[in-house]
Amino acid sequence: MKTLRRNLFIIFLADAILISVSIIGAYLVRFEFNIPFYYKQSLYTILPWMVALKLATFYLFNLYRGMWRFTSISDLLNVIKAASISSLIFIAFILFKTGFVGFSRSVFIIDWFLTILLVSGFRISVRLFFEKVSVGELSPSAFFTLIRTLSTKSKGNKKLLIIGAGYSGEKICREINNNPNLRYTVKGFLDDDREKIGRAIHGISVIGSVDDIVAVTKKTNIDEILIAITSANASQMRRIVDACKAVEIPFKTVPGYSELINGNISVKTIRDVAYRDLLGRKIVKLDEAGIESYLKGKTVMVTGAGGSIGSELCRQICRFAPERIILFERAESPLYHIELELKEHFSTVEIIPALGDILNKDQLETTFDQFNPSVVFHAAAYKHVPMLEIQPWKAVENNIQGTVNLLDASVCHGVERFVFVSTDKAVRPTNVMGASKRIAELLIQCQPQQMDMHTKFSIVRFGNVIGSVGSVVPLFRKQIEKGGPVTITHPEVTRYFMTIPEACQLILQAGALGNDQVNIYILDMGAPIKIVDMAKDLIRLSGYEPDKDIKIEYIGLRPGEKLFEELITEGEGIVQTTHEKIMALHAESCSLDLLNGSIEKLIQSAKTQDHETIKTILKTIVSDYQPSEMRN
Repeated sequence: MKTLRRNLFIIFLADAILISVSIIGAYLVRFEFNIPFYYKQSLYTILPWMVALKLATFYLFNLYRGMWRFTSISDLLNVIKAASISSLIFIAFILFKTGFVGFSRSVFIIDWFLTILLVSGFRISVRLFFEKVSVGELSPSAFFTLIRTLSTKSKGNKKLLIIGAGYSGEKICREINNNPNLRYTVKGFLDDDREKIGRAIHGISVIGSVDDIVAVTKKTNIDEILIAITSANASQMRRIVDACKAVEIPFKTVPGYSELINGNISVKTIRDVAYRDLLGRKIVKLDEAGIESYLKGKTVMVTGAGGSIGSELCRQICRFAPERIILFERAESPLYHIELELKEHFSTVEIIPALGDILNKDQLETTFDQFNPSVVFHAAAYKHVPMLEIQPWKAVENNIQGTVNLLDASVCHGVERFVFVSTDKAVRPTNVMGASKRIAELLIQCQPQQMDMHTKFSIVRFGNVIGSVGSVVPLFRKQIEKGGPVTITHPEVTRYFMTIPEACQLILQAGALGNDQVNIYILDMGAPIKIVDMAKDLIRLSGYEPDKDIKIEYIGLRPGEKLFEELITEGEGIVQTTHEKIMALHAESCSLDLLNGSIEKLIQSAKTQDHETIKTILKTIVSDYQPSEMRN
């Protein structure tokens, strides 16, 4: 408190001196540094009154509440406003009192200009000082530190070349300039926009296009390259990455906006280029008002909250300001990590970790009784195809019985919306995992047949996501790190891919589209990707050449796998929705009573781990299910 009062006194004193200098300076300028005796008398008369008035006006405009080290444009605007109003008040007073007899009108105009110039300039100087020197208080040693920092600021720093002279590049450059502890010096920008070449950002030139990277890196002795183009498409990103690899200089990237929790780009977000960057997925345009309308101020529950999709769903949901979010997860470590992360970034949302299992009805009932969620996102599921082929009863227990339990609790407690995360493997399934997810879809489609049903149900079906647990990308990376070989099931196998953030954003969007009719929403997955092409890209990203440095081997399809995945099954009519990346499928009719009877038999077979009976009943319920061993 004592330090605060002392600093405030220093600030007041500094402004009083600057205001006095501006008034005296105005008289000196007006009378060409030879003030007549008569006007000297008027100067002595008004000086204390003008200082007092301007200090009072500055105080009313909150110019003494901010921290000068963080002086912003709004602070400078307040200086202009305060100086203008105080000058107008004093001019009005002089006009009313004396009619300007004995006063020069131009003095007040010059004084107004000098006040703004000196007061603003001093504040900006303080900010620049603190940006260059990290000190707690002003001191003589701080001044010498500043001189030393400015004179040696580039010594030992890595020379950085930024590709992209847009918003992201500017933000990174500004942060590097403001923080000498980052130990980087930006030597230039590259950008393919010819109109930007030759211009400067924070005094640093845009010195060419990506095609000039070889010449630029040799001329400036660059140590590292940063790709700062958040909107680059797949072909642009591949071209830039190839150019960076050609000069054999380490390169990193700034993630796209969809990956960022709060949308803020900073040095902390910089990471190595990953395969998801080469997908070139466009930024998803969300109907944020529609999503906010069913999430803001509500209690939201996410099952499987510690998983790849579940955890990202929680991050995206918290952006829309729910009152609380229930993280329902049976694995304690992932639950703990996502709880800590959400509490750090979303302090206004009540984060409730619930260590539980959807197979435990009593625990579900207790959770619903205690928190009464309005919206439920069901992302908990077993997804590993070969593993569930070996142990199909686990798919029945978790993917079917767990969904039944959650549906019963949701309907009983009058949940407003229920969103189910499905998979493209539910379409004409050839494996137990896909068949179990298809049955879960059918269960949800039949829910409106119940009396007094007020819950709106949505099913979201999409393909593979890059970076999820069990994804092929981490497997390939491990194989590359070991020196190969990279194993692929078949040279023609293809899959749909999207990023985890994009998938979760579209899940939220699909939830906003839900109505009284149960629809299956399918996400625009783009063009399917050959797994062998993905493997080659990953090998090149790691600095190797496919089949030269790292071998690719084909090991044959595993049980339950297909060459190609589909998103639509027979009898489902496709309808365009209001969102360009989401389509709706008309749900086929089903009998809840017949379905429940078959599911009861299925669950009983799961308890006895009867492999053959489980597959037979699955085939009875899902007519287009073709187990891999039954295919020709």
